[in-house]
Amino acid sequence: MELGGRVALVTGAGRRVGRAIALGLAAKGMRVAIHYHSSADEAEESVRLARAAGASDAWSARADLRDSGAITRLVDDVVQYGGAIDVLVNSAAEMRRTPFDSVTPAEWDDIMALNMRSPFFCSQAAARHMKERGGVIVNIADLAALETWPDYIPHGISKAGVMQMTRALARKLAPAIRVNAVVPGAVLLPEHWTSADADHLVSTTPLKRLGSPDDVARAVVYLLEADYVTGDAVVVDGGRNLR
Repeated sequence: MELGGRVALVTGAGRRVGRAIALGLAAKGMRVAIHYHSSADEAEESVRLARAAGASDAWSARADLRDSGAITRLVDDVVQYGGAIDVLVNSAAEMRRTPFDSVTPAEWDDIMALNMRSPFFCSQAAARHMKERGGVIVNIADLAALETWPDYIPHGISKAGVMQMTRALARKLAPAIRVNAVVPGAVLLPEHWTSADADHLVSTTPLKRLGSPDDVARAVVYLLEADYVTGDAVVVDGGRNLR
């Protein structure tokens, strides 16, 4: 896909990895819808940075992705404003520590609603608009989908679901729509983690360093431009999954 001038919706793009992805698409001259839920100020900063990075247009769009009706309205609004939707990047997610013995049904449902259910229904809404002219969907998974993290079991399950969703949607939506995933490792630590946690990750990563959100953004751009790739997952983890 030639990216210049195309319309992309990046969920969770107000901050952290989602912002880096939005800026990576902006640098390719895309028109970028910056989705956010509660981080309004950060989203406006993402819009400013996207325009500075070279976006042919950038704007913010608020929605609570735990609400399926809000998802439909979000995608429809992007299409109304932008005239189309060519790319969807499902980046919005929450990495919540949930020790096994204390997980509640409410926590489980909340994690699954944002991390696994919302990418599905965002994809469903976007596919309705993409099916005639084509498009690309990229899901942001997590290394937790491939490893076992005892204090993050619901999170890992949600991201494993995203991996399976990617393969299933790639088959269902072909040939008009390609669907792939990026699987980040230690590219941006949770805000509550310590320097000791970071040192441990570095020491147990084959490349002996942490990654950055820009590494994820570059992988997303690759999958948008790789016209013969669908149903695949690019692991961006410094080799941690090789251990």
